[in-house]
Parts: sequence; C-alpha cells; structure tokens
Amino acid sequence: MKNNITVSLQLNFFRHMDSSINPPKNINLKLISYVSFTFVGYFIIGLSLSVLPIFISKSLGYSLLIAGMVISLQYISTFFLRAYSGKIIDGKGPKPAVLFSMIGFSLTGIFLILAYYFKFSPILSLSFLLITRLLTGCAEGMVGASPINWAIMDLGEKHTAKIISYNGVACYGALAIGASLGIVIEHKFSLYGIGILSIILGIIGFLFAKTKENKTNLNPQENQSFWKVLGKVAPFGVCLALGGIGFASISTFITLYYNYFHWNNGALCLSIFGGLFVAGRLVFSNVINNYGGIKVAIACLLVETIGLLIIAFATNAQMALVGAGVTGLGFSLIFPALGVMAIKSVSPSSQGSALAGYGLFIDISLGVAGPIIGSVADFFGMQFIFPFSAAMVFIGLGLAYFLKKKSNLKKLNEA
Repeated sequence: MKNNITVSLQLNFFRHMDSSINPPKNINLKLISYVSFTFVGYFIIGLSLSVLPIFISKSLGYSLLIAGMVISLQYISTFFLRAYSGKIIDGKGPKPAVLFSMIGFSLTGIFLILAYYFKFSPILSLSFLLITRLLTGCAEGMVGASPINWAIMDLGEKHTAKIISYNGVACYGALAIGASLGIVIEHKFSLYGIGILSIILGIIGFLFAKTKENKTNLNPQENQSFWKVLGKVAPFGVCLALGGIGFASISTFITLYYNYFHWNNGALCLSIFGGLFVAGRLVFSNVINNYGGIKVAIACLLVETIGLLIIAFATNAQMALVGAGVTGLGFSLIFPALGVMAIKSVSPSSQGSALAGYGLFIDISLGVAGPIIGSVADFFGMQFIFPFSAAMVFIGLGLAYFLKKKSNLKKLNEA
C-alpha cells in the first residue's frame, strides 16, 4: 500500500513538472512555429490559384479543360512525392523535407515569372506553367505531413488532433488569404509580383527551418513499408478524397463560375470558405476527442453537401457566398477527424508514412477533380459543376456511414 502511494505521488510530481516545463501557452507557441511552414507553403500555392485559370483561358486562349489539367498537374506530382517524404520523415526526420519544400516553392516563383514574360508565345508560356505546377506539387508533397510529424515528435501524440487541426487552419487559411491577395497583386503587378513574393517567402521559410532542431524516429527498425501503411489508411483516405472534391470545385472554378453568371467578387467566396473553415477548426476543436473521428466526419460531409447544393441553386452572388461558407464549415474537420483514425491504425514508428499516405488521397481528389469538373463545365455547362460536386461528397458521406457501421460490428464481435 505504501509503495502504491509513493508511486502515485511520484507520477503526480512528474505530471506537475511536465505541466510546468511545457505549459499550454508554450505548447501553442511551439505548435504555431511548426505549422508556420504549412502556412508559408500553402500561401504561395494560393497566390496563383485564382489567377492561373483565368490567365490560361483568357490570356493564352486555352480551354477550361486544359486550364483544369494544368492546375491539377500540381497534385499529380504531389502524389508521387508523398511516399518519398514519408520515408524521409520516418528515417531522417521532418526537417530535411521542410527545407526541400521551401527551396521548391522559391523555384516556382522563378518559372511563374518566365511564364508571364513569354506570354506572347502561348505554348512556351504554358510549358513554363507546367514546370511551375510540377515544382509546386513537389514542394507541397514534402511539406504536407512534415510540420505535423515534427510537432507530434516534439509535443507528443496526445496533441495529435490539435496539431492536425492547427495545421489545417494554417493550410486552408493560407490558401484563402493567398488566393484573395493573389488577385490584388496580379491586378497591380501582374504575375511578376506573385513570382517575386513566392521567391522571397520560400527563402524566409528555408532560413527559419534551418534554425529549428530536427526530430527523428526512435525506432526506425519498426517501420512498415509505405504500401502496407497505405492499405491501412485507405478507407479513411477515400472518404477524404470524396470530401475534397467540394473544396476543389470552389478553389479552382469559383472565379470562373462567378464570371459565367456575371457576378462580382468571386475570390470573396474563397475568403468566406477559408474564414468559416478556420472558425470551424477553432470553435469545434474538441469535438473529435469527445465524439470520435468517424462521427464527426459524417456530420461534416453532410454539412459540406448542403453547402455545395446552396451554391448550385444560388440565384445571386450573396447566396453563393452563404453556400461557400457552409461548405467551408463542413470541410473544416474532415481531414483531422479521419486523420486521427488513420494514425491510430498504424504503429507510432510509421506515423510519417501514415500521414503521407493519408494525404495522398486529398492529392488524388484535387488532381482528378480539376480535369473532371473542367470536362463537366465544357460538355454540360458551368452551372452543373456544383451539383456534380455535391453528389460526389454525398457518396463520401455514404462511405463514412458504412465505415461507422463496420466499426460498430467489429466492436460487437470483439465483445
């Protein structure tokens, strides 16, 4: 009895010491320092996200299908870099991956400037844009899971849901801010301004990453092969991919959608989407721990479907803004809700590969969505892209419900 009391007192003492050494405020500051790399990367991605489809279709004279394919090329290269980045993270730590990504983002600015300089030759300009998108995809693939794993290694697995949520706020908040600011910069300074800013931000991110201590996996011998890990996270990734189509339709085509209906301020939809996305992450940050990832994912997919239907049946720009906000709120917790489930399906030593593999599915979603939605717009009309997107997200809702039922049945069998 005495020994038990002694052990209990020791445990309480060390918990108190850990709380004193790493108070919540200190943890939040550390977390922000890691996800700042995500913010820099996706801010650079967002800068050109709204302007490139219009530049390709209006200035260079290519179809919406070509515009969608060029934009989606980024996600194809991201797909191939995810596995490599997961291997680097689990073997050498996340710092090398982050450094590589920042170099890649700086290079995208150089080729974006070249694409604008040679706009008098559409084929040459498009070639430089293809290189830009490939480099952007490589940089995104390396930075995608790296800050999350870096923070988990430093702060501990108990903060996983919070880390993923904060990282998502940095990601989609940066996309929304970058997309809106990108239009302003393009109007005043053309693509030159966006290219120069991308170079500067990439260099700043690289220099900041150099100052931080790397973290490595303590048991690299326990690592599973990437493809084995991918198989375990695939069910959750497919749900994520279907949910990501709603985001892809807004991020890639909303400005063209507004132009089609002769509405103003199409980029404001991205800001509203991003604002409600961030609000959802902050206000409902504890619901995943309280209700479980799969239940939260089902609720979010339902809300996202409703938001896309509001845009689909909108009769004016204001109604479309409401739909974008509802979509952003719905999409806000899908990634962390399913991401927590994905991480739990593997051992701690394979978390880098798990997050990289899980992230592949959003890359697939965004990569496939561009050409498919562009084809829907070209062959059926611009007004059909959001009903189509809502249908895809609804299928994701059905799959998430199936996974919940399957999980409940498994628990009953184990009992």
